[in-house]
Amino acid sequence: MTNLADEAWFKDNSLKRAFDLLNADGGEGRVVGGAVRNSLMGLPVSDIDMATTLTPDVVMKRAEAAAIKAVPTGLAHGTVTLVISGKPFEVTTLRADVETDGRRAKVAFSNDWRTDAERRDLTINALYVDAEGEVIDLVGGLADIEKRNIRFIGDAPTRIAEDYLRVLRFFRFFAYYGSGRPDAEGLRASAAARAKLKTLSAERVWSELRKLLSASDPGRALLWMRQMGVLTEILPESEKWGIDSIPALIATEVALDWTPDPLLRLAAIVPPDVDRIGKMAARLRLSNADADVLKTWARTQPVDDELSSAAFDRLLYREGTSGIAMRLKLALAVARGKAEGDVKEMARSARLGKLLDHVQRWQKPSFPISGGDVLVAGVEPGKLVGEKLSMLEKEWIDGNFRQDRAALLARLSDVIKDN
Repeated sequence: MTNLADEAWFKDNSLKRAFDLLNADGGEGRVVGGAVRNSLMGLPVSDIDMATTLTPDVVMKRAEAAAIKAVPTGLAHGTVTLVISGKPFEVTTLRADVETDGRRAKVAFSNDWRTDAERRDLTINALYVDAEGEVIDLVGGLADIEKRNIRFIGDAPTRIAEDYLRVLRFFRFFAYYGSGRPDAEGLRASAAARAKLKTLSAERVWSELRKLLSASDPGRALLWMRQMGVLTEILPESEKWGIDSIPALIATEVALDWTPDPLLRLAAIVPPDVDRIGKMAARLRLSNADADVLKTWARTQPVDDELSSAAFDRLLYREGTSGIAMRLKLALAVARGKAEGDVKEMARSARLGKLLDHVQRWQKPSFPISGGDVLVAGVEPGKLVGEKLSMLEKEWIDGNFRQDRAALLARLSDVIKDN
């Protein structure tokens, strides 16, 4: 038997209180899902979810009697969140699917652990741990964890037909936990169901894609998604642009210790076309902030890696750092990917790296005068104030920001006199 009783997360007194509450008077609770999977794989454990034979109303009443905060986070689906010593435990009643339509399920509460396990998506996500730390495997998940095999529970087409988002979850979990080639039955079922992804809400699709792109190395998952036609289905912008730059980008991230950035990775596989990026952002319902990041990148022109420092500073002042940094990172990854045995690309990599370092250290200079100074100098309120200010700012930028406030005010007087 596999036992996790010695794991630090399992010894936590808050979890013990949750077990005590759920296991009293004929009830039973078990930890399920990610905490079990990650612990068995030697990965960090964060959120702890639990399953129970108790119905949500009973969980709520027991929590109230024990002075434990209980939040009804999803009563219709049997979920109550217990908050114990500041730690949340999402507790869900065992369930059986009554009806599914590929997007959502109607469920009935159950007390059958096998039924609850078999309605879940992947074998590695359907392992339980009881109050003694014993791992309970009803679907063959332990063997799959040992092999790092991502496999649907039971019949793959049936699991996918219950919720078509499982196609994306299959590839996302492969990106995080899989090894070797993805499960053949899962691949076939995912390819067959790819058109059904159009029936899902854009928010769900983007949430899964963003999570996948946040994996330490999503390259193999993206490759299989492309080969199965899944990537083109959800991201048609990538069809002709491709994912060939992803391996070099991942290698560069590792070499230079960049934090994985799902938006940068998305930018690597779609064309820098503002109109298409805007339509993609609308279709996937990206947040305004995410959409703005990608649109700024798409609007930004490729950076000449042989720019002088002064010219680069002027460019940064006019364009800002966000889009330029993304352009430089992607260009640097491509150059590094070609650099082995290519002296020109090695030199280009070095230049791009210096420019990127400069961006990350750069602080935007503050223009020393304002519209108020123009008014004080005698210009009447109106459009002319902005014009004079813009004229001086352009001269200041072109002069590499060397003029101080006194010099600019003197120049302002000359400009007014000349007018």
